[in-house]
Amino acid sequence: SNNVKKFLQNFFVKCILLTTRLFTYLKWSIKYESTTFSCSSKDRNTTILLWHWPFAQPYVLEGDVCWDLFHIPHCKLVDNRSYFSSADIVVFHNRELKQGRQRLPTDLLRPEGQRWAWMSLESPAHNGNLRPFANIFNMTISYRRDADVTIPYGELLPKEEETPLPEDITVNKSSLVCWVVSNYMRHHKRTQVYKELSAVVPVQVYGRWTGKPLSSSDLLPTISRCFFYLAFENSLAKDYITEKLWKNSYEAGAVPVVLGPSIRDYKAVAPPHSFIHVNEFASVRELGEYLRELAKDKKRYAEYFNWKQWWKVKLYVDWRERLCNICSQVSGLPQNKLYSDIHTWDKNT
Repeated sequence: SNNVKKFLQNFFVKCILLTTRLFTYLKWSIKYESTTFSCSSKDRNTTILLWHWPFAQPYVLEGDVCWDLFHIPHCKLVDNRSYFSSADIVVFHNRELKQGRQRLPTDLLRPEGQRWAWMSLESPAHNGNLRPFANIFNMTISYRRDADVTIPYGELLPKEEETPLPEDITVNKSSLVCWVVSNYMRHHKRTQVYKELSAVVPVQVYGRWTGKPLSSSDLLPTISRCFFYLAFENSLAKDYITEKLWKNSYEAGAVPVVLGPSIRDYKAVAPPHSFIHVNEFASVRELGEYLRELAKDKKRYAEYFNWKQWWKVKLYVDWRERLCNICSQVSGLPQNKLYSDIHTWDKNT
């Protein structure tokens, strides 16, 4: 019967969530313990030197930043280049290198054992030509899960205790589909999907492109009034899942309709039954019809929020936290790794 089917479905989802929760706990426990053990065995901090701030927007680095702000031990984050000779890791943000605003200090004597890290949170399409950087970098820092150090735009953390869902998720929802877009390009895949979808169902569009920009304080409240949010990435690349999912969709409380990497990549990081992937449908018309029917069924629609009973979203927006997290992941990396062709690694999508 339908009741048995629903019971089994919910039971299965809970099993997946609890299992994932256990692995998440173990992952962070192992990370913390290995960091503590590794650093205590050396009896000193791991010093990370940021050669230049991303997008020329510096943060304050006063005191023991990594511990005081993020409880990451034995990790010293500095941006003063006088630390070059003693730094364990020197981090270079790709955007400034690509633009020629910064350059690598290849004229300096590189201390033995010092690792140089290439860092980018942009998709390969925006990273430029990396061939000049062959045989230079020892580490990659990226949103990609196969990077040496992974710094995602967001992730799930288990709640300390289960929290019940509201009785009616659909209260205050007045728009079927919403999209916030500023960088509107005709050749983007997301533009083509939007055009086809808007011919089937109404899509409320905000952002600079439509002349209806949303302030940071208006963004989430506006999206919260939508049943579905188009979490369409501007590039389709492996693991490239940005704040469009984590913040604009999950935090606002709209079901994300995603377009980006593969369904497998989304399932690797997102809660089960929490998103709708464009590629799940034979056509955009079929997708639109599904959204229209789902919005009418309060019970089925609410199932896309079951995960919120056990999980919360953690956003990463502070570059200091991203950089301090290097210390949480560096202990298991090989000391003598060298990227002979970082261009191919980056473009391998």
